[in-house]
Amino acid sequence: MSVKRLTGPVLVPVDFSPTSEAALLQAAELAMCLQRELLVLHVVHDPGSMPGYYSRALKKKQLHRIEDGASAMLDDLMESIIRQHPQIKDLSGFHSMLVKGLPSSRIIEVATQTQASMIVIGSRGLTGLKHLLIGSVAERVVHLARIPVMVVKSAECG
Repeated sequence: MSVKRLTGPVLVPVDFSPTSEAALLQAAELAMCLQRELLVLHVVHDPGSMPGYYSRALKKKQLHRIEDGASAMLDDLMESIIRQHPQIKDLSGFHSMLVKGLPSSRIIEVATQTQASMIVIGSRGLTGLKHLLIGSVAERVVHLARIPVMVVKSAECG
């Protein structure tokens, strides 16, 4: 059995949470070490009923389309992370992508389309009833991915 060498980007999906920021920092370090491109992905997952984290940008910038709000938030996130972590050189050379759909399936699709070498994803570590009701995007990605997946938890996860 031959092992295919993975040479594509390190894919990091973000949802603007502290956990996804921790995953982004870890992914940037890995991309630098592996000499891979860093691809930052955000999946707009609920255009019908605006999630709370989009409304903040939409009010602030008076944007009318949820995709525009998500795009502006992704730009703001990356500018903030680059400013806060100038020592991580690979952050300035990142590429970003915004897609619509269900997060777990779209993450897998983008990983396949871009021939990603790995996925680095944050997990909040929900347990009990919340986990059963909401489920875990990270958990679904781990089960569906055909490439290595690193799950990162931030210090806030306890």
